[in-house]
Amino acid sequence: MEAVLFRKVKDFKRIHEEVPQDLGASGVHLELGEVTEDGPAAKASFQATWSVRSAGDWSYESSMNLELKEDRWLVDWTPEIIHPELETAGGIKLGRIWPERGQILAADGQPIAGQQQVVVVGIEPRRVTDRVAMIQVLVDNLGSDPARINAALDQPGLRGDWFLPIEEITVERYEAVKPVIYPVPGLVFQNKNKRLPPSPGFAQHVVGTIGNITKEVLDKLGEPYEASDQVGLTGLEGVFEKTLAGKPAIEISVASIDGDVEVLHRVEGAPSQPVRTTLSVDAQSAAEAALEGVANPAGIVVVDVPTGQIRAVVSRPLDQFNRAMSGRYPPGSSFKIVTGAALLASGVSVDQNVACPPEVKVGGKTFRNFEGSALGEVNFRTAFIQSCNTAFIGLATPLGGKLAEAASSFGFGAKYDLPLNAAGGSFPDPRDATERAAAAIGQGRVTASPLHMATVAAAVAGGGWRPPVLLTDTPAVGPTALDPTVAQTLQSLTEAVVREGTGVRAQVPGKPVSGKTGTAEFGQEVPPKTHAWFVGYSGPYAFAVLVEDGGVGGEVAAPIAAKLVAGL
Repeated sequence: MEAVLFRKVKDFKRIHEEVPQDLGASGVHLELGEVTEDGPAAKASFQATWSVRSAGDWSYESSMNLELKEDRWLVDWTPEIIHPELETAGGIKLGRIWPERGQILAADGQPIAGQQQVVVVGIEPRRVTDRVAMIQVLVDNLGSDPARINAALDQPGLRGDWFLPIEEITVERYEAVKPVIYPVPGLVFQNKNKRLPPSPGFAQHVVGTIGNITKEVLDKLGEPYEASDQVGLTGLEGVFEKTLAGKPAIEISVASIDGDVEVLHRVEGAPSQPVRTTLSVDAQSAAEAALEGVANPAGIVVVDVPTGQIRAVVSRPLDQFNRAMSGRYPPGSSFKIVTGAALLASGVSVDQNVACPPEVKVGGKTFRNFEGSALGEVNFRTAFIQSCNTAFIGLATPLGGKLAEAASSFGFGAKYDLPLNAAGGSFPDPRDATERAAAAIGQGRVTASPLHMATVAAAVAGGGWRPPVLLTDTPAVGPTALDPTVAQTLQSLTEAVVREGTGVRAQVPGKPVSGKTGTAEFGQEVPPKTHAWFVGYSGPYAFAVLVEDGGVGGEVAAPIAAKLVAGL
């Protein structure tokens, strides 16, 4: 039996091309079944099995009518041969139904990224009666860009019944401006759900962003993702994309001539799952408020002293670089916590007299105190709370490998088990006396992120160093305990730094604050530029504040720390 086209149907080529394209099918297998003849007519049944993108194999039974013409059996073709429910004006489509995206939660279950209703303010061109007045209302009440509005209204091929989205605003903001914008001819409004944080930019460097899928991400994720999808691109949204997105149900459907849709085949998906972080909404809010008005790039990290759980991460500006977790900076004098621990463990006492000259030369390099200050002969306690570089260099010279051991006990060199990229603390072995002197005051090749310095402060407050934790389901890790006497002395010294030393501007009425300032030199300029640090703790919270190229830690970072503590 030879099957050839019997009847020329104008939709034959189009339908045969569109069906596999719309299904994303890689091929179809046809298996002939029973053939019944009735004189010059016959009917052949067959099974079709399509290999469908994301849905696997889809099989069904169909049939075709044949007629005998001049000793040849010819197919009487109709669209129903492709599928019994397919009509000429219809089509078979592959659809995906995604579950609602999972929320990113704070430690107490509050959502910090979830679906919220927004109002889309748009324009229907045919309803506009006064373009200039309408645009001015949008500019005055929503801060819209008039050039963008005019470009949308002047685009080629614009139809009068189109909806041109202009702004997306929260329901609360819409209610506030509704009396002014709702009556304006031409403005129309639609409700939709959108993923929003509690406030713009809230915990953005941890939560991450969602946007149009890139080719690189599409290649990585594979099916069932498509080029039109929006996905998590950065932060936890990106790392846990498949967890948060779930898996879509796949439906193969057919549309009839009158527009009705019938589902022919469905592959069930999988629900999305939330991601629960250790962040605190209150602590995050306090940390973000503390950096308001700070012009320089800056970062704050807050951790829980008893557990090492991260309570807040703020990095400004809101670019992709998470300087609070991933930045590598010389810690400067904030590292004197570590050097102080090494000195105390080696027998130095708080009452021991030390020399604090304006400068000291080691290995041919001259080290100076900030702005050339000198305390003269003072006890170690004063040298610590007034942050005397030369005193610490003089005391640390004979420490040898004990400084590296102390750095290790505060987590320098440790690996983090975090879902996001993070820099810890790095303490390379000093190669000579000059590097050893620089390392003693947190300079040279010593680096740390604000995240790590927050854990250093937590180690002082809690008596032992713990690695930071960002997800609540991360197994707890016991602390690397500090010598109890050393820890207790460091607690006393860091308290005095704020009470009467370089950190007095971190004081908060009614709240005890302890910590250490840092003014860390970087670059090759003379005099060198400096990063401003303050690392400390108050109550259950330990934290680090860094202001890049900020100047003096006690003058710049300490007041930010005070604002942070006041808000915690």
